[in-house]
Amino acid sequence: MSELTLLLLRIGFLVLMWFFVFSVVYSLRADLFGVRARKLPEAGAAAAPAARAQSTAPVAPVVPKAAPRAKAGGPATTATVSKLVITSGPKAGLEIPLGTEPMSIGRSSESGLVIRDDYTSSHHARLLLWGEQWMIQDLDSTNGTFLGGERVGAPVAVTIGAAIKVGATTFELRA
Repeated sequence: MSELTLLLLRIGFLVLMWFFVFSVVYSLRADLFGVRARKLPEAGAAAAPAARAQSTAPVAPVVPKAAPRAKAGGPATTATVSKLVITSGPKAGLEIPLGTEPMSIGRSSESGLVIRDDYTSSHHARLLLWGEQWMIQDLDSTNGTFLGGERVGAPVAVTIGAAIKVGATTFELRA
């Protein structure tokens, strides 16, 4: 084997090794510190700029595109929802009272609902009140968040009794 071929193989191996090291560091950083979550606009604030642009036409409130809803119950509003109940997983039977503040869900100790399993990201999902409607938002997790068996991409309205699955844990909103 020539000296040039051997030198090129060594350089190629070195580049491949550094690529592997950087990919491991990036993966660890994302797992430890999470990813930045997008904030939802206020329901009234999104309609105000459109109303100024078209002062004569009525403006409908901006509602996020929702995935198909589960058939279990009606819309989960603040008046009807008082708790989150874990139905399966390591913490099955746990009931968490809900207020009006967003609840983060994940493996991080900073989360409102801490789920410690291998299939949950540090900052996996967020349950939030948007207007009078409870919404579930996936925070770009690796394994995804599921509402009624459908993977959540954008914020989706949650119905009472609909199964929300994060990692190996399933929970639902109840009155």
